[in-house]
Amino acid sequence: MVVVAIVGIVAAIAIGLYSNIEVRARVAKARADTRTLASALVMYMGHCGAYPPAGAEAQGGQCNGSGLTAVTAPQLNIAGQTMGPFLNGVPAPPWGWTPYTAGYVVNANGTFGVTTSGDGTVATAP
Repeated sequence: MVVVAIVGIVAAIAIGLYSNIEVRARVAKARADTRTLASALVMYMGHCGAYPPAGAEAQGGQCNGSGLTAVTAPQLNIAGQTMGPFLNGVPAPPWGWTPYTAGYVVNANGTFGVTTSGDGTVATAP
């Protein structure tokens, strides 16, 4: 009986630790993805001179596209230089987290943010 009790206690501890590991892995993925998206947006800005607009409206002309999907296509800047794609695709967020596209904003002062949330945590970059 003592052995059964000990095995039960060890199993309860292991299940708790495993659950915590899954949450930590989802948080780590979300943080890594937001940093990757931020890096792609900075490269896009360096080439195009502005961040892609956050809404559905396209810039038109040079460096077209909108939202985070703009970094997944080659872009032609005003100097006639083509560069990109800056990212192969917008990553899928961890299970149960908000999409990265919903958390992309371009601020009036020329900065941007990529945010997602889930598991009681918010991951933001930069």
